[in-house]
Amino acid sequence: MPLATTASIVAAAPGGVCAFNVITLEHAEAVVAAAERVGLPVILQVSENAVRFRLGRLRPLAVAAGALAADAAVPVALHLDHVTDDVLLRQAAETGFSSVMYDASQDPYEVNVARTKAAAEWAHENGLWLEAELGEVGGKDGAHAPGVRTDPGEAAAFVSATGVDALAVAVGSSHAMTTRVARLDHGLIGALRAALPVPLVLHGSSGVPDDELRQAVAAGMKKINIGTALNVAFTEAVKRSFAEKPSGADPRPRLASARDAMTEAAAHLLRTVAAPPA
Repeated sequence: MPLATTASIVAAAPGGVCAFNVITLEHAEAVVAAAERVGLPVILQVSENAVRFRLGRLRPLAVAAGALAADAAVPVALHLDHVTDDVLLRQAAETGFSSVMYDASQDPYEVNVARTKAAAEWAHENGLWLEAELGEVGGKDGAHAPGVRTDPGEAAAFVSATGVDALAVAVGSSHAMTTRVARLDHGLIGALRAALPVPLVLHGSSGVPDDELRQAVAAGMKKINIGTALNVAFTEAVKRSFAEKPSGADPRPRLASARDAMTEAAAHLLRTVAAPPA
């Protein structure tokens, strides 16, 4: 079916929507296969870090992901994630992306507002949906400390000042977690949902257990970003492949096992977050 938009997928979802970060073609194939298996829409995300890994070229992975999306039996959208580079931001419209997460969250509040407002204005002029971040969704330091979590009043002022379409908020999750032990502040999620007129986005969802994800969606989270969980599945499958068969130069069996493992992981997470709030 035709390439979907992030805005349409998010708006139509009765529960949460999974947005998976993809690095290789196998990542993207696994996510689309999982979405088709469970019959749910999905968002394929390419991060600025992934573009850097792909030798600084956005177009090759974007074209491949777009082709998979266009051939999929379920709605699939492309999202450009954690963009700090304005040059990369401006490549989004010409490479099939319908949305961008523009990340100026490390800047002082006033600078974040100014940069994000300019990015949102450009995005809207070019037909793109813009997500931003307020608070610190960490991964290396401090994300579980109360002081870095998103304040509902400040978030409401930020959304009003910038005109963003969605907001990633800090409520207790962290990027790059390889164990699922994060505990979220569900009261804060509810307060943010009540204060904001735009969808809430949970970053660092790989470290959040299933029951916490379900509660987060019920409390008001809409877009659930997942990356590390796929990488863990990929890596563990390749390790098993080498343990079972140490020799052999053909990478395809190892990549196939990794793709299958990522498909299983993605299908499970799609089912977990898709249920509508009770």
